[in-house]
Amino acid sequence: MEDVADGVRSGHGGEEHRRHPVEDNVPAADGTMTSGNASGADGDSTASRGRSRTNGNGAGNGPGDSASRPNKPRSFWKELPILIGIALVLALLIKTFLVQAFSIPSDSMQNTLQRGDRVLVDKLTPRFGSKPERGEVVVFHDPGHWLGGEPRPEPNAAQQVLSWIGLMPSADEKDLIKRVIGVGGDTVECKGTGPLKVNGKALNEPYVYPGNNPCSEDKGGQFKVEVPQGYLWVMGDHRQNSHDSRYNQDDKYHGMVPVRDVVGRAIVKAWPIDRWGTLPLPETFDQEGLNH
Repeated sequence: MEDVADGVRSGHGGEEHRRHPVEDNVPAADGTMTSGNASGADGDSTASRGRSRTNGNGAGNGPGDSASRPNKPRSFWKELPILIGIALVLALLIKTFLVQAFSIPSDSMQNTLQRGDRVLVDKLTPRFGSKPERGEVVVFHDPGHWLGGEPRPEPNAAQQVLSWIGLMPSADEKDLIKRVIGVGGDTVECKGTGPLKVNGKALNEPYVYPGNNPCSEDKGGQFKVEVPQGYLWVMGDHRQNSHDSRYNQDDKYHGMVPVRDVVGRAIVKAWPIDRWGTLPLPETFDQEGLNH
């Protein structure tokens, strides 16, 4: 058998074929007869390919090896700045387009809201054309220097960051919070100590601060006004301690608030936790005959 093997490698296959004529009829894989040289060449090629796929230790060096090696996990500290950045961007988007937190700076909305309460304000629905309604508690930009005499707070660095992401109001934003009493086309009237009337209908106002009358008898507290389209008449629930539409009738809007200056409706008392609750519309604003 050694001679046969040597003949295959050397190419002297004729003599061996005469000794073993049966081998002449062995078909090749592709239907043709192959010589010993062809077999040897193919064997060398196969061996060469086999060596290219293995190293000296028998381990594979092919492209499949990289896939079999597990990827090294990314360090938490490298991912942390990315996560913080994403969180800040989301918070900024929420503050700008959806909901923003506001702090109550005064006692003008007692007892509905207390000084220091945090409320969440819906900023989304006004973007889709929703208009403020009677009875809603709304946040709005100062329309005519209503806060001219108020002291301006000086926030620290932490408060500035919280303001930027929407968890606290900005000290640069001069915003107020009041209850909408009249909308465009309404007639709002106060005589004596009350009741407050809208379009001739007396309002039942259980939200008014205990001990206060719905209408005050001081200067500005007695009025009858017609609200132009695109404007609001607003009042605080603490009637004797609220600098609202009644006391700003000498400004350029005659005490009215332009609808375009409304930031949004306060929907939830979010802080402190023991005062958490929603701010629904009072039933008195649903009475028959109130609308024109």
